[in-house]
Formats: sequence, C-alpha cells, structure tokens
Amino acid sequence: MEHVRDVSELPKAHLHLHFTGSMRITTLLELADKHGIHLPDALTSGEPPKLRATDERGWFRFQRLYDAARSCLREPEDIQRLVREAAEEDLRDGSGWLEIQVDPTSYAPRLGGLIPALEIILDAVDSAARETGLGMRVLVAANRMKHPLDARTLARLAVRYADRGIVGFGLSNDERRGMARDFDRAFAIARDGGLLAAPHGGELTGPASVRDCLDDLDASRIGHGVRAAEDPRLLKRLADRGVTCEVCPASNVALGVYEKPEDVPLRTLFEAGVPMALGADDPLLFGSRLAAQYEIARRHHGFTDAELAELARQSVRGSAAPKDVKEKLLSGIDDWLA
Repeated sequence: MEHVRDVSELPKAHLHLHFTGSMRITTLLELADKHGIHLPDALTSGEPPKLRATDERGWFRFQRLYDAARSCLREPEDIQRLVREAAEEDLRDGSGWLEIQVDPTSYAPRLGGLIPALEIILDAVDSAARETGLGMRVLVAANRMKHPLDARTLARLAVRYADRGIVGFGLSNDERRGMARDFDRAFAIARDGGLLAAPHGGELTGPASVRDCLDDLDASRIGHGVRAAEDPRLLKRLADRGVTCEVCPASNVALGVYEKPEDVPLRTLFEAGVPMALGADDPLLFGSRLAAQYEIARRHHGFTDAELAELARQSVRGSAAPKDVKEKLLSGIDDWLA
C-alpha cells in the first residue's frame, strides 16, 4: 500500500483566493463586534452557509453575504490583520506562494478612495510577506457587473502599481452578466503593462465562457474553467496553450455547480493535460482552505501522491512567482515525494 503523505506539507502555490473570502470566521466576528455591525445569521452560526448560486437568486444571496463580511473591513489595521492571517493560513497548508485577488473599488469608500485603498492593501501584503516569509502578490480584479470603463481604470491603476506587487488582472462576479468582449480593452491595457490575464470563466456557465476568455481576453489563466470539461476540443486547446485553470473543488460543490465532490471534473482536466492550480476561492463562506482541495482530489478522485505532486507543480508553474521561488518550490515538491 502506498505511503500517504500529508498534503499540508506539500509545497504548492495558491492562485485563487479572494480577499474578503480569505478571512477567518473568528476574525469576522471580532471585526463585526469592533465596528458594531450586525451580521446575517448565516455568517454567525459557526457552520458554512448553505449556498446555491446556479440561479440568480442564489448568486444574489452569496453576494449579499460576501458584502456583509466586506463591510467589516473599515480601517487599515483590519486590512493588515486579514492579509497577515491569510498568509498564516496558507503557510499552514503548505503554500509557498500566494496571489490574493482583490477589487480595490469595493474597499475604497471606507479607506479614503481608490488609490489609498489599493496602497493600504499593497502595504499590508508587503508587510505580511516580510513577517511570515510567504511569497505573496496581488491580482487586481474588475467586476463584470460594473461598466467596462471602470475595468479600464482599474487596469491602468494595476499597471501603475505593478512594481509594488501586482502581478495580474482578473474579472470576477456573475459570468452570466456582461460579455467578456466588453472588457477586452481593459485586459489589453493590463497585458501591455506586463500583467497576466486571469479572468473567471467556465463556472456558472458552460464552455463558451472559457472560449470567450481565450478569444476576447487572451487569458493565460482561467479562474475556475471546470466547465471546459464538457468540450473535448476546448480541453485540447487549453492543454496545447498551457492555460492554467484555477480549480476550486469545494467552492464548485458549495455553489451548486456540481452536486458532490466526485462530480467535479478533476480527472477529466488532468488526463486531458490541462494545467490546474487548486484553490480555496472563499474559505470564509465555503469552510475549507487550500490543503483540503488536495484532499478532495485524493479522497474523491483517487489522485495518488505522485499525481498530487504534479498538481502542485502545475500550480507553481502557472504562478507569477520569480524563477528562484519556483525552483525552490519545485525542489520541495520532489523532496515531499521522495
């Protein structure tokens, strides 16, 4: 029988973690108390909320809970605490590199405006990286529910602060709203500025959403991308181009994209040669962090330790980490497997 290694000790990169969604539930409760904010019962029960986002009403409820949690982040020290704790949780799960995703416009009203909010976030990431030793960078994400001109503003800002730790540009929120092509100019600005393109696609809608990310946004990574499994030609295209899909198994089940963990098409993507980076998405709402995603691959999809190591390698290769960081993590993966 194969020796079963501890996946929390497997070096890996974490490429799909949303800012507010990275918060510890205990921190959320303490910040709500600090600021006198009443939270919905679904966020205070001690259990992950029951969610299903495959219809618009369900997605609205998910967003309402996310917004309620975000409203508790009101001061720079709240931001600093969230980022430091996200880094600590990632280190505990074996992550050696984290790209945390944020739309700074969501925090701007309480932090003095868009530029001050982004600078507070970047300062917090820099401090957390120095204090914990975790390699950490930022992916700025536009909201597809807002006007494409807002996305262009964010893209320009992201490029302007690329030397402060921004490595990529994304597009999040309900992919059933707003066509990818509406945001092509924003992504062109980001790519021209040296940022990687990592929009969400292929989660709530099917393969066409992934194709749009490739055709209209020239994506080098896809947030989720799991619905590509429904189109063999698209799988081949992703594999041939080496486009990494940031797959979040627990999130997919929690939001009703798939009924149960074994339905998430990890095997289909893996065997088609599509690079994957497993991610936790929003641990605050879905109840599990990074190492748990690797446990899902092991327990529900029969991934061997050698295959889990390859998933970890794919996460590292798909990251924006510097060459020396990648080499160190890849060497650590080999050591874990030895």
